Amino acid sequence: MTKEINIGLFGFGSVGRGLYDVIEAIESKEIHIRRICVRDISKERGVVADFTDSADEIFADPEINMIVELIDDAEAAYHIVRRSLENHLPVVSGNKKMLAYHLPELIELGHKMQTPFLYDASACGSIPVIRNLEEYYDNDLLVSVKGILNGSSNFVLSKIFNENMEYGPALRLAQELGFAESDPSLDFDGWDSLFKLVILTIHAFGIYVAPEKIFRYGISTMNEADIRFAAEKQRRIKLVGHVEKIEGGGVYLWVVPQLISRNKYIYSVEDEFNGVVIKGRYYYKQFMFGRGAGGHPTGAAVLSDITACKYDYRYEYKRMNSPLPVHHTNDVTHRIYYRFRTEEDATLIHFSKVRERYTSPEWNYIVGDVSLADLVAVGDKLRGKEIFLAAYPWD
Repeated sequence: MTKEINIGLFGFGSVGRGLYDVIEAIESKEIHIRRICVRDISKERGVVADFTDSADEIFADPEINMIVELIDDAEAAYHIVRRSLENHLPVVSGNKKMLAYHLPELIELGHKMQTPFLYDASACGSIPVIRNLEEYYDNDLLVSVKGILNGSSNFVLSKIFNENMEYGPALRLAQELGFAESDPSLDFDGWDSLFKLVILTIHAFGIYVAPEKIFRYGISTMNEADIRFAAEKQRRIKLVGHVEKIEGGGVYLWVVPQLISRNKYIYSVEDEFNGVVIKGRYYYKQFMFGRGAGGHPTGAAVLSDITACKYDYRYEYKRMNSPLPVHHTNDVTHRIYYRFRTEEDATLIHFSKVRERYTSPEWNYIVGDVSLADLVAVGDKLRGKEIFLAAYPWD
């Protein structure tokens, strides 16, 4: 690219404003936000900048030589990124939902147009997980990527387990601090973590798994009984995204609350921070930690992508061309904790082995072994009921 970057920015929400502040703070003479496209041009935003509500104005500006997309509308984000690549404009994206559904197509288009397309900030806020997977773990030694991928839910869980706050007040505090949206379902029902896991899996194992094929369960139905169970077992509940390669070349993915023991790295990841554990043969485990929510940390990660684009950095997707390709599987069994109210709900899940069972007038639970394939099959039936489940690892 040329020495000077003139950005056409789409979106001026928390992350867009965070990026603006970060660029202002570094006083760069080479990186400038030339024009910002927003939905409502009449809204007061507290900065002196050139705003427009027309995407055409951005793409028609001959001075703009990079597009940065930071909007919350996945469909609109897809068209922005696609149009950027078709016009040979390097593009940075932060829309993880859009990426989770369209990444294979956009990867192919980026290759065809020979145009940089980066999105490291979409996966784990300030943690450069994607670039590390691309550069340092691009071989068959990688076994798993597992961690806390959503800072908003982790903030709420930290308040619950560390300060004895109830779920409702903890959620409201997260919203007041800008860590959670007014509609929290994206974060707390596991969608945000799911989209990030899809993205990370492409870079970790070279395989795309569509979101609808992955078991997802969140924390919105967690109650005092589940918190008490975790405390009795000297564990904490964390919402975890997990992809792992098993014998035979299969790769399984799931996003679930997990009962984490004290000896695990992510046990002590608190507040809006993310923590990712990368495990491989011979080098065992390596841990990455950083802020996963908030405009400025994520804005700083977007700036890193912008700088990388400036030097024509591109993802190579080495694992997608591996001579030892992997395949998606749900043929694994895990121990889970399953809390329910009625006997009808108890029969929703088929336990291959029951290891513990508790019954009371208020609540009941089963600890036992369940096939991931069975969980995928009944996923829709589990949601919307007075039940909660969590993975219960052996260590």
